[in-house]
Amino acid sequence: MTKTPEKQVAGKAPKLTLLRRLARVWPYFSGSRAGWALAIGATIVASATEPFVPALLKPLLDRGFQRDSFNLWLVPLTLMLLFIIRGLSGFLAQFALAKVTNDGLLQLRKAMFDKLLSARLTLFADQSSSMIANTVVYEVFNGSSSLINAIMRLARDVLTLLALIGYLVYLNWKLTLIVGFLFPAVAFVIQVLSKRLYRLTKESQTATDSLAYVVEENVMAHRDVRLHGAQAGQASRFDSLSHSLRRLSMKSTAAYAGMSAITQVLAAMALSAVISIALMQSAENTTTVGGFVAFVTAMLLLIAPIKSLSDAATPVTRGLAALERGLDLMDLTPNETSGSFVKSRAVGAIEFSSVSVAYKTDAVPVLQDFNLCVTAGETLAIVGASGSGKTTLVNLLPRFVEISAGSITLDGQDIRDWNLASLRSQFAFVSQHVVMLNSSIAENVALGQPIDPAKVNECLTAANLASLLAGLPEGLDTVLGHNAMQLSGGQRQRLAIARALYKDAPILVLDEATSALDTESEIAVQDAVRRLTSGRTSLVIAHRLSTIQNADRIIMMDAGRIIESGTHKELLAKNGAFAHLYRLGFQSSSPVQTAPIQPLNV
Repeated sequence: MTKTPEKQVAGKAPKLTLLRRLARVWPYFSGSRAGWALAIGATIVASATEPFVPALLKPLLDRGFQRDSFNLWLVPLTLMLLFIIRGLSGFLAQFALAKVTNDGLLQLRKAMFDKLLSARLTLFADQSSSMIANTVVYEVFNGSSSLINAIMRLARDVLTLLALIGYLVYLNWKLTLIVGFLFPAVAFVIQVLSKRLYRLTKESQTATDSLAYVVEENVMAHRDVRLHGAQAGQASRFDSLSHSLRRLSMKSTAAYAGMSAITQVLAAMALSAVISIALMQSAENTTTVGGFVAFVTAMLLLIAPIKSLSDAATPVTRGLAALERGLDLMDLTPNETSGSFVKSRAVGAIEFSSVSVAYKTDAVPVLQDFNLCVTAGETLAIVGASGSGKTTLVNLLPRFVEISAGSITLDGQDIRDWNLASLRSQFAFVSQHVVMLNSSIAENVALGQPIDPAKVNECLTAANLASLLAGLPEGLDTVLGHNAMQLSGGQRQRLAIARALYKDAPILVLDEATSALDTESEIAVQDAVRRLTSGRTSLVIAHRLSTIQNADRIIMMDAGRIIESGTHKELLAKNGAFAHLYRLGFQSSSPVQTAPIQPLNV
């Protein structure tokens, strides 16, 4: 069986008491004071009316069937008024709770999404997208609804118990002592089984994440799974995790049902004892029929809140466990660090000084004592075998990856001293892995910037997408859908180039940007690439000869180091590692004839 390991955000949450755990949640749900006041007030009113039902039975039975009790017709009217008050209180409490829950959920989700936008990028390596989406969208919703409703139900039941016990003491304090022995036993049952429920809830969350991850993997790799005939193996993997989740669900149900059953048995034992003693008191004429019925009725009414109190452990436990995942996402994941240096537009001079990068403390460094100077306006091609550190190198510049040692400067300023937003505004990326948002073409091209339709059209034309745009009935307002998957790979690549053109950043990074293009598409996009690199510092991870033949300089990387550097002709003349790689892979890509560069006013 393939098991998906549980991911941690950035650390392990410390064990906290129940009150401390509730205190973590409270700030997000404390803002709606009017909602809380209305819910608490309505709950107090509803709970206070509970003893009136058995209280009305006593005069009804003791005097209601006697000739001199002509005023007892008020009993049914009072009972009707009582239930009107209870119904109205219940409605107001439920409405107020919905407001408290939704207001708190709004604040919590906003805080979590803001965290996703500012957290260190290790978060997305540690957790799958399905796990994060499940936490932000579903877990906090279910958790907040369960927790807030359970807390208010708990308060209502406690108040109801106090009101009923007060009435029982008033009727017969001796019998009430028997009821008092019930509470320590119920509390012990709740304490023992709620711990088990919390553990099972945490395990169920992990099992759910693992199951969702399998679904996510098979959605992403649906073609490969079918091509390689792996459906049976994936179905077995899904079935195994489904059965694991089912077992945990059944264990949770057993713990919950056991808590409820034990509580009811304890209540039945107390009720039997009360009835026995009450019958003996009745034989001694120390109690009336009305008093006995009122006492027993009040005690029977106690069973519902006692049972509810025992059941409250389940939603409180599950609600807290769900909300704590969201809180851990925020509390245990540090934000990206940012400096204060700001510059509107960089010149584009970059220097790597003794840079080393290791993704784990005990892992072999991806880059080792790496040194490189890139002059402003230079086009630098980077080549090397897979795993040589090319992509890591360019991801260091916008601080998508942090260095382990050494320093990197942009225009003579350490990138760690730059304001992060200002630093990233200096770069435009065109990667082999194109990601588009489910929004309009214009919004995707102008991503993060004000939309200028004329400029968007110009960038699309420069990226050789004019024919595509002309064939769309809604033009720039056409919604691309999920990652623009209805477009071809070449069209999506050119959309990414149009986005980079629109940003017009002083530094360009091309990470095998033409790898998804066939020869015809590559020819169509070469002019756009040349426009993109003209007049700016460009770092080009090379995949084809056409990408690097006009570079000012080429560096050859291996195992995180530069092993050769020079122009295309110089490196071929050396007949070293680059020449060997060229003969193996690049020679299959014939040079592309390009037209003179035309200025692009964007």
